[in-house]
Amino acid sequence: MTAIAQQQPIGILGTGSYLPARVVSNTEIAGPAGVDAQWIERKTGIRARHRAAPDQATSDLAAEAGRRALAAAGVSAHELTTIVVATSTPDQPQPATASFVQHLLGADQAAAVDVNAVCSGFVYALAMAGGLLRSAAADGLALVIGADVYSRILDYQDRKTAILFGDGAGAVVLGPAPRGRGLYAGRLRGFGAEHGLIGVEAGGSRRPASEGTVREGGHYFRMDGRGVREFVAAQVPKLVHGLLDEARLRPEELRHLVPHQANGVMLRELADLLELPDTRMHLNVEHYGNTGAASIPIALDEAWRAEAIGAGESVLLAGFGGGMNCGLALLER
Repeated sequence: MTAIAQQQPIGILGTGSYLPARVVSNTEIAGPAGVDAQWIERKTGIRARHRAAPDQATSDLAAEAGRRALAAAGVSAHELTTIVVATSTPDQPQPATASFVQHLLGADQAAAVDVNAVCSGFVYALAMAGGLLRSAAADGLALVIGADVYSRILDYQDRKTAILFGDGAGAVVLGPAPRGRGLYAGRLRGFGAEHGLIGVEAGGSRRPASEGTVREGGHYFRMDGRGVREFVAAQVPKLVHGLLDEARLRPEELRHLVPHQANGVMLRELADLLELPDTRMHLNVEHYGNTGAASIPIALDEAWRAEAIGAGESVLLAGFGGGMNCGLALLER
């Protein structure tokens, strides 16, 4: 395996995640959606998801995941130079959710910014933070967080979406890494022509909040599940193999895949299409559902802390979602 040359190797120094205490079973969510619990598991592979408490916003989940990542890295919030929060469920339209996170953590030396690439957001945020650290004149540390509270934007009578999503947050601390380790290749790709597959139509500048948009349910998350599945099958495998070719990494050398935890059935289909028989796919969608931008860092944190990913092993992070967007990152622990 040949790493792409870089001025300053940047790698993951610590990981963390946070799931709200309340667990919502399929039985609880099935009734309003007009289905039964067994149908949900059969169609999605999901058995439960977590839901934020009424007094918890996205920044609260993000800050707790960030605290755990900082503790794992052995650094303080005061040492951070950058905070990037990936979310499509911000605390409010402005300011950035990252500003609230910075305040909650006491990271008084850090720049703070949000990224919204929906379920690809964490990989986009990782690329942004890594680029900022490499371009800095001095060594820096970045906290990269994916966090979403989808329970606030779901129509619980819409079985296409209500059964899939949960709330959570995951985080990593980025900093200087040994030569040959860390983040060494990536690819970000937008498919704006497919923007209609996923979205929340109302509440922005095109359709501002009004009595009418609320009455019509315009502030609910909507998704064309069949269209998303077809998009993933058509685009993700060729993007993955294109990145492996660019990184001069043979498919049989890739040890780990941490995908966006969209839908367990779809991920099994994707595993077959990827044709990576020697690669371990890390999945937790059964327990947490789809947590949006949080899903990759939560799964990565669980694998990292369990030492399921060994030193020197290659890992591919693969995000895909609204926009449509795809984000891929190759790293070596």
